[in-house]
Amino acid sequence: PTGHHQQCSSEKIKSAALSFLPILTWLPSYPIKEYLFGDIVSGLSTGVMQLPQGLAYAMLAAVPPVYGLYASFYPVVLYTFFGTSKHVSIGTFAVISLMIGGVVVREAPDSMFMLQANGTNSSVPSLIDTEARDARRVHLAVALTSLVGINQLLLGLLRFGFVAIYLTEPLVRGFTTAASVHVFVSQLKYLFCVKTRRFSGPLSVVYSLIAVLKDITSTNITALILGLTCIVFLYGVKDVNERFKAKLPLPIPGEIIVIVSTGVSYGMSLFENYQVDIVGTIPSGLLLPAAPDFSVLPNLVTDSIAIAIVGFSMDISLAKIFALKYGYSVDGNQELIALGLCNFIGSFFHTFAVTCSMSRSLVQESTGGKTQIAGFLASLVVLLVVVAIGFIFQPLPQTVLAAIIMVNLVGMFKQMRDIPLLWKTSKLELAIWLVAFVSSVLLGLDYGLLVSIGFAIVTVIYRTQSPKSMILGHIPNTGMYCDVDEYQESIECTGIKIFHLNASIYFANSDLYINTLKQKVRYDVLYLTLKKHTVVRLVLLDVQGNGQVTESQTESDSEETHFLRTLCAVHSIILDFTPVNFIDSVGAKAIKSVIKEYAAVDVHVFIAGCSRTLLDELRTLLFFSGPVTPDIVFPTVHDAVLHCQHRRPRPSSTVV
Repeated sequence: PTGHHQQCSSEKIKSAALSFLPILTWLPSYPIKEYLFGDIVSGLSTGVMQLPQGLAYAMLAAVPPVYGLYASFYPVVLYTFFGTSKHVSIGTFAVISLMIGGVVVREAPDSMFMLQANGTNSSVPSLIDTEARDARRVHLAVALTSLVGINQLLLGLLRFGFVAIYLTEPLVRGFTTAASVHVFVSQLKYLFCVKTRRFSGPLSVVYSLIAVLKDITSTNITALILGLTCIVFLYGVKDVNERFKAKLPLPIPGEIIVIVSTGVSYGMSLFENYQVDIVGTIPSGLLLPAAPDFSVLPNLVTDSIAIAIVGFSMDISLAKIFALKYGYSVDGNQELIALGLCNFIGSFFHTFAVTCSMSRSLVQESTGGKTQIAGFLASLVVLLVVVAIGFIFQPLPQTVLAAIIMVNLVGMFKQMRDIPLLWKTSKLELAIWLVAFVSSVLLGLDYGLLVSIGFAIVTVIYRTQSPKSMILGHIPNTGMYCDVDEYQESIECTGIKIFHLNASIYFANSDLYINTLKQKVRYDVLYLTLKKHTVVRLVLLDVQGNGQVTESQTESDSEETHFLRTLCAVHSIILDFTPVNFIDSVGAKAIKSVIKEYAAVDVHVFIAGCSRTLLDELRTLLFFSGPVTPDIVFPTVHDAVLHCQHRRPRPSSTVV
């Protein structure tokens, strides 16, 4: 026994290690001849694409561009060891970067770093200590990233990977489309090269657009022409790559080609001669690790939760698409742990929060990437630039980075096509999409996400309060029962009502269940209670029955005595519990009460299609007590119908 216990313990330890470090499951059996070449080509292609995106998305995060390169290196290396998807490209992503930028600008606005006030002379511009501002924003972004990582780690360790299901696809697509609007508007000032402050909070996208339009007369024409030229070129390259992806051995690296504008910028001295804003100093080498500034964490808790959930949702949705396509599995909880480690450990190396990028992931997959090795090689390309040749990007115009960002939004803007499709298929999901989009555009991404999730939950409640109900009829010569209103072949069993409602029974809809049941069976009880004498009139009508309806009136000398008498042909009601997944104490009491109520007028109620789990719940709730016994439960509707007919046979029975 001791040896067996030790063996079990060692197997559990091995299983836990393999689960925590997925690289141990695939690297030892890595087929070098089959996979290595594809991973090398894919890694180089993805790394080349990751360089300009890292620089550009750092601008969205309101930190100096070099920090985008750090975020494109450390987290990617960590994901190689801890991630379960073979094809997603981890690193900077526009939506997450924008959410981070909104937080750091809110906590460290330009107004905190003014060196000179305008005073009464509005023509004198205010000077900003950009060095102090950027340092403060870096501290905030790093601390926020650390907290995002902690949240994701905790969710993963507590096995909360299922939380992504609450971010339904229409919600995510509406939210990311709204984020694209924010990103696009935020880049207009770089495209036009105008000086406007960055806004955050509700209506920030409106204020940003107004600020750019107000200052449109100061547009730097040189920067605008360069930016528009890059947009047209990049869009054309993207279109060619999409149209001829089957014929092209590798996608055309349009983003790297436009980086050649760095040489043009340097040769023409665009910054000195034409005042075109450039990337500026990119320090060589890696910074020494340092602990984040945890003193600012209390102000960032809510934002970190939103970023953690959105980041995980983007990662797991794309990871599942690739896993389904290539026939492997991804673990949602391990993905949370992997992202948590990427962000938490990465924050000690001055990175900001990351997730997977759709555009880079598609490149990594289409260029032959087979495993996480491709992502690892892409990170080495970034490392080479950071350590050795980062200085060549210093004269890169910011309008070129804005062009790269804008063109990469095309895919997310195409999600607008969801609107006519959802209008045809599901108007409720269309409402979720539109609420997510409008609220996120107007209220900001943080409040917009909360409103979107709240609305999605309301739609779930609405659906539970609006289930479809029906009376079932028998299909002759079969054991099948269908809705009598939809199927002409279905015939009601004489004297038996079979009630079906597509919902579980719990506190929120137990009254709905009972009221709908009574409405379908047309059971109306009118109590006329007098102080000394009680007159009770009961009218029990058959839904489709065409028998004579009569009334009975009984008087009693008792002060509160109710006499009930059934006056129609219905003798049995069968509750089809096939769609009932669970029932709580309130629902059980409601069903028990209606059984007793019908029994008082000699109408017997039976339950059919009850699952084993549901039966256990009913026993736990002491449902079977008093006049309600397990004998009323039948495995199928057909069994219940046969029992009713055998108990009280009728010559016109339709069931054979």
